[in-house]
Amino acid sequence: MSRNNENLDVYILLFSGAALFICLAGFIIYFIFLYRSKQLKNQREKEAIKAHYDKELLRSELEIQESTLNHVSREIHDNIGQVLSFVKLSLGATKDLSDNEKQVRIEESRDLISHVINDLRDLSKSLSYETVAAKGLVTTLQAELERINRSGNYIIEFDISGNNFPLGQKRELVIFRIFQESMQNILKHSEANRLKINLDYSPEMFNLKIHDDGIGFSPGNVDTPEGSGLRNMKSRAKLIGATLSITSSPGKGCIINVNLPIARDLNFDGENPSGPG
Repeated sequence: MSRNNENLDVYILLFSGAALFICLAGFIIYFIFLYRSKQLKNQREKEAIKAHYDKELLRSELEIQESTLNHVSREIHDNIGQVLSFVKLSLGATKDLSDNEKQVRIEESRDLISHVINDLRDLSKSLSYETVAAKGLVTTLQAELERINRSGNYIIEFDISGNNFPLGQKRELVIFRIFQESMQNILKHSEANRLKINLDYSPEMFNLKIHDDGIGFSPGNVDTPEGSGLRNMKSRAKLIGATLSITSSPGKGCIINVNLPIARDLNFDGENPSGPG
């Protein structure tokens, strides 16, 4: 009887050990499966974010190209075309002029054609969004503001605080597109007379501030073109890890702030825009 009890105890011990081993193995397998599932989910989310980033970046590139081409079209029609038409009429009306008058007319036409050549050269340099990457954000913004300033409709102030440094080509492309969208809203809707643009570079933060003295609007009213454009700009700012805020009210102009923390890790650019030091 004692012998049977000992055998029974051994069987119970073996069975308990086997059951414990099976439970432990099952737990380990379940944990590995759960970990792998989360890993795959994170990978899919990362790929989705990257795909969305690339999509938005491509959209920004195409919109910059479209904006540039519209500008080129207007410049050719309103400026270069008119100047060349004037040169044609001027040279065509020299038949009854004296030799001295003809020479003066030719010199004037030569100067005008030289001006047109310079304008065409400048236009050819702006035909691609790659100018943002080639020239950098500051130079590209200056060129855009100079183009707006030539209309004579605005008093523009452009200030830079701190020592500017590269933010990464793709980040600068998105920031430039946000700037373009802001300018389009201002030109179309604000009725502003003064524009103040400030770039502030610090080791921890980049800030773009756009201030106009126009009629303003209510930021909560998303049914306006300004509200729709604001949502789009906020989405793009978020895409590069920046935040976009707006301060405006009817009759009191508008202030747009874009704040970009200077990241110390690698990003979709494949570079480290960590700023100075």
